[in-house]
Amino acid sequence: MRRSEKILQRPDFSFNRSVYKSMGFSNNDLRKPMIGIANSWSELVPGSYSLKNVGEAVKRGILAAGGTPVEFGIIGACDGTAQGNEGMKYILPTRDCIANDVETMVQAHQLDGIVLLGSCDKIVPGLLMAAARLDLPAIVVPAGPMLGGREFDGRPSDLTSMSEGCGMLKAGKIGEDELNDLEDSCGPTCGSCSFYGTANTMCCVAEALGMVLTGGALIPAVYAERTRMAAASGEAIVNLVNKGITSRDIINEKSLENAIRVLNATGGSTNGVLHLLAIARELGISSTVMLDKFKKIGESTPLVAKVNPASKYNMEDFYHAGGIPQVMREIEEKLNVEVMTVSSNTLAEELNKKTYGKINREVIKTIDEPFSTFGGIAIVEGNLAPNGGITKPSAIKKEMHLFKGVAKCFNSEEEAEEAILAKEIQPNDVLVIRYEGPKGGPGMREMYKAMKYLYGLGLAESTAIITDGRFSGTNNGCFVGHISPEASECGPIALVEDGDEITINIPCGEITLHVDDETLSQRKQKWVKPKKEIPSGILRLYAKLASSANEGASMVIDEEE
Repeated sequence: MRRSEKILQRPDFSFNRSVYKSMGFSNNDLRKPMIGIANSWSELVPGSYSLKNVGEAVKRGILAAGGTPVEFGIIGACDGTAQGNEGMKYILPTRDCIANDVETMVQAHQLDGIVLLGSCDKIVPGLLMAAARLDLPAIVVPAGPMLGGREFDGRPSDLTSMSEGCGMLKAGKIGEDELNDLEDSCGPTCGSCSFYGTANTMCCVAEALGMVLTGGALIPAVYAERTRMAAASGEAIVNLVNKGITSRDIINEKSLENAIRVLNATGGSTNGVLHLLAIARELGISSTVMLDKFKKIGESTPLVAKVNPASKYNMEDFYHAGGIPQVMREIEEKLNVEVMTVSSNTLAEELNKKTYGKINREVIKTIDEPFSTFGGIAIVEGNLAPNGGITKPSAIKKEMHLFKGVAKCFNSEEEAEEAILAKEIQPNDVLVIRYEGPKGGPGMREMYKAMKYLYGLGLAESTAIITDGRFSGTNNGCFVGHISPEASECGPIALVEDGDEITINIPCGEITLHVDDETLSQRKQKWVKPKKEIPSGILRLYAKLASSANEGASMVIDEEE
């Protein structure tokens, strides 16, 4: 008996039936599988703006397959609007809020299955965390990426071109009129941003996990095919309910390995590591096991796709080049193809389906002739990051994979940005931006603007940034984020002083602070944690409960408490 059937039986649950009937549901509606639609639609987020229409298409699919759709709203914030201000502190905590909200609504109403609508940075991870936690039939439906804007700096522009443009304005490379024109043209449609940042990375990761219908991650938001895919997803969720296929039949250790493989093969956002760690935690898979997988899989996965910020091609180009299905075909010999997908077919069956269109080999290479023989994501460790840090070789020029420089320390994102714009940064500087970790921020902000300002000032190829915070998937230049332990817990990054030498060695997976242990021990004895006023509410709760970045930075309650 389905979950909804148990709470809609007469006469014991006639009250529940009357609740639905007060909204116009019929006896026939209440006989069918009750399928929830968790919709992150809003008029605040371009990646969510089209989800009202996507949700209607999903409903049509559910009805056609014999289910009853019941839609509810969930929050979903925009990383873009929050960049470079206090709002970014709230972005990562929304991931836990979303997972909790979906769990609450699905369990409170004993729904039989759930369709998860979202496209943006923390929304999709939160939805996947909820799916893994619930272990019910579930499917993710992205809104799709936006189209690229007018050409700027040698490639189609995107929303982040504005930050690069601000740096160029400061450097006298462009005028205010050109910057204002760019503001009107860099985001020509709704959808998740047109570059391969965290939003599109997580949609692609969701497809690699088997939680999105094959090919569904990258269909642009304004394409008619996006609507057809949404309707097909509505039909698919009813099929999953009827067959009893749940999220944990799909999201498991083998499919997580596939997701890590695709993340590396495509040079996805470093935030993908953080989110996959959090999703794995919902399944009871330890961070130690997952980080070991990231290391081994990254070393053995060729980079077969390059998209902005690693190349001039945007997400629409990636879609037309073959998208995630073609990437997975190229690396099929390295995948666990026996895993189940939301189509109720195995991955092998999905990849064997006939394809149409021409593969663009400037975007997607073959496994025999890849862009590089190692993946796009790398774990680095050393005395500066005993529990690891994350970097993105695919977004860093090869000659910068070994970088040695001198530390300039900043205790907040704002301090670093002020120094950059004041032209206080010189070639060979390593900007150390700390107290921006999960607890210390709190909220683990992205050092997005700092990297973009360096780019605009022509310093992106001669400086580096290391931080216990995060980076945007669109950032390029030399950087290491997620440094653990974080500064607020007196990790070694808290003990760095101006003038210290630091080496980032990506090929060897090392990050080294060239200061002896005795000196670091003396500094630690003198260390005093900076005082920071944390407002009451979700930030104070997150600061108290957030796990370390190397454990996924999700809110965790100690089971012994």
